[in-house]
Amino acid sequence: MGASRRIELKSPRDLEQLRRSGRLVAQVLVAVGKAVVPGATTKDLDVLAERMIRDAGAIPTFLGYRGYPASLCASVNDEVVHGIPKKRVLTTGDIIGIDVGVTLNGFVGDTAFTFSVGAVNEEKKSLMEATQEALRRGIAAARVGQRLGDVSAAIQSAADEKGYGVVRDFVGHGVGREMHEEPSVPNYGTAGTGIRLEPGLVIALEPMLNGGTWRVNVLSDGWTVVTQDGRPSAHYEHTIAVTEQGPEILTTCSPLC
Repeated sequence: MGASRRIELKSPRDLEQLRRSGRLVAQVLVAVGKAVVPGATTKDLDVLAERMIRDAGAIPTFLGYRGYPASLCASVNDEVVHGIPKKRVLTTGDIIGIDVGVTLNGFVGDTAFTFSVGAVNEEKKSLMEATQEALRRGIAAARVGQRLGDVSAAIQSAADEKGYGVVRDFVGHGVGREMHEEPSVPNYGTAGTGIRLEPGLVIALEPMLNGGTWRVNVLSDGWTVVTQDGRPSAHYEHTIAVTEQGPEILTTCSPLC
């Protein structure tokens, strides 16, 4: 979604605000995930997310962004990202990628997770597992002194091992007072290239893996991205801070959330 701005290395005070935004958006995602059941509509999920965000005194970051009409993205099966919540009814065997952002006290939290609707087939299960592994590898590589290409290459390695397509048209990004800041974080790349990672850099890593080709199309609504070959797609995202102690995942919450 959209353009980016210059890199900002975050101060300790900024990082604390980003932690709060991250915790809130994680709580919203957990609640939405519990509502992902057969018979629910993607619009139901959007209504739930917006109510939680506003009740917490925050703003749904996605709503109105470049004209986007909802508070979250709900992408089902072959939809990669930016699926618009409507009256689509979820059925057993579907997978749905939920991407949500909040702005709390001027700071953004951004996260995504692909949920299964009941039991899913092995094709979808394997794709989801590989995409989660790609995110884990990317986070592990986001250490002070490493280069951005190390993160991208780590993500890509998980896809390459399984023969999945890594989406190239949409990438991760910096996060702060705006949803999209520099740097862009591709999910593919060459180790040892790109900017050097420094303490205070906050980025959203969001691998998007397709069961077949990496190539995608955008539907006539101008938002919904689908795989060209109709195979399923999975999407996971965490906002992380690069710190001297290692990568810190900001978009997590306690088991009580």
